[in-house]
Amino acid sequence: MTEHEHGHETGPAQRAEHGSTDRTDGAGHVSTGTTIDTVDGNAAIPELVIISGMSGAGRSTAAKCLEDLGWFVVDNLPPALIPTMVELGARSQGNVARIAVVVDVRGRRFFDNLRESLADLEAKHVTRRIVFLESSDDALVRRFESVRRPHPLQGDGRIVDGIATERDLLRELRGDADLVIDTSSLNVHELRAKMDAQFAGEEEPELRATVMSFGFKYGLPVDADLVVDCRFLPNPHWVPELRPFTGLNEEVSAYVFDQPGAKEFLNQYTELLQLVAAGYRREGKRYVTIAVGCTGGKHRSVAMSEKLAARLVTEGIETVLVHRDMGRE
Repeated sequence: MTEHEHGHETGPAQRAEHGSTDRTDGAGHVSTGTTIDTVDGNAAIPELVIISGMSGAGRSTAAKCLEDLGWFVVDNLPPALIPTMVELGARSQGNVARIAVVVDVRGRRFFDNLRESLADLEAKHVTRRIVFLESSDDALVRRFESVRRPHPLQGDGRIVDGIATERDLLRELRGDADLVIDTSSLNVHELRAKMDAQFAGEEEPELRATVMSFGFKYGLPVDADLVVDCRFLPNPHWVPELRPFTGLNEEVSAYVFDQPGAKEFLNQYTELLQLVAAGYRREGKRYVTIAVGCTGGKHRSVAMSEKLAARLVTEGIETVLVHRDMGRE
């Protein structure tokens, strides 16, 4: 389990804007919500989850999981600002319906501010849940040693000294937690699965795909998870009447898919992606970039990307289509 993960933003449905105003509890039930007084009048209070726990126990992984499930995540927000964050969410007219806040308690005063903020939220009838990430001392020591970083509270002492100090500071918060997850023997994927079980309801975690056409002569896309090579098909570049056009042109697309193996490749690769997508979901992977290449990224890759993206949409996968190198010639 590592504490830091790199995030990746992407748009959801093809050429659509991502956002969710559904309000559900951890079991997938619709929340009736309450109201909060704002300058705009009464507004629905966002759902609030506070993520805390031991450094190195997986707070960032848990936060990333909620982000992938559509939550608005704020990392390392000072506890005193949590009520303000909730009020801003209430003013968003439903655009911020679920907020997750990662709280990193590194001092007694910091913890006192958190306690005051929780009391303030309770006075305003804000329903909040606390998720606490726990782990054994041995597991935490191994994790800090593996990344060669000191514990944030160890000062001039040892890693175990920092862990002991933090555990003492968080003792009361752990007792107040609604959900405690011990990550001592969990890897990243297993922790994500536990978070999904609590917050994804009965819905299967979504997979979002980016299909990107590109030209090999301009280099491979650095963010590609899967690379498709269409250079086995004849190049429309050598057909004078097709050369000026791109793969978006119907005549160019028809030429590409009239070639031997083109339709079979599309059909079989789509079946392969169904198998890969199922595995990605099991492993907690939410985003995949499929790079489809030809020599210049103008004809074959564009035509194939268009068809492949359309197939993925029919399979229920939210898909964004990008033509990286079209127009560069």
